[in-house]
Amino acid sequence: MRQRSRLRIMAATVELVDQRGYAGTTLGDIAERAGLARGLLSYYFDSKRLLMQAATHRMMHLALSSALDGLPEDSGPDVRLARAIDAVLGLALAHPRVMRSHLALILDPDTGAFVKDPEQRQLGAILQDLLGAWGAADPVGEHAVLRSALMGGCIGLLLPGAALSLPPIRADLFYRYGLDWDWGVPPQPVAPPRSQPPTRAG
Repeated sequence: MRQRSRLRIMAATVELVDQRGYAGTTLGDIAERAGLARGLLSYYFDSKRLLMQAATHRMMHLALSSALDGLPEDSGPDVRLARAIDAVLGLALAHPRVMRSHLALILDPDTGAFVKDPEQRQLGAILQDLLGAWGAADPVGEHAVLRSALMGGCIGLLLPGAALSLPPIRADLFYRYGLDWDWGVPPQPVAPPRSQPPTRAG
């Protein structure tokens, strides 16, 4: 019962922030959407900020699990890593308000910091397992690097007034891990010209 209520709260948070934005969503709104009393939210989550982080991490965890489950059982580690990268970048395009709010909260030192909640640990475990199978000498350390690269990619997709398109961001990430453009869910048939580090002037 407790776990079901917690999941309903997180699902309601994602739905409402998708529609109204973080500032336009109150804890009362979330409680009403989840079908729970307002006072119960503080029992499960210490603050709206922590709830937002947990809800986003759960959304990412579910999307990543679903994307990997949809692959054939004999898919190699490179294909699985490619699909994972596409799943995370795809969330920035599918849920821009949620992802912008999440990134803004964890990047603002005045509102707190990056929280390793249970949902984030599940997400991290999946990515570390993928990186270990891919061949990373230090899956934990490489996970931190990949997490930062994915955050940077999402910021690039979502930066108001200066957003990049998905293909060049994806191409840079795929180049780093030696992944073929055709793996995962390519946003266009052919990779963009810049699928390798920029050329230095002589």
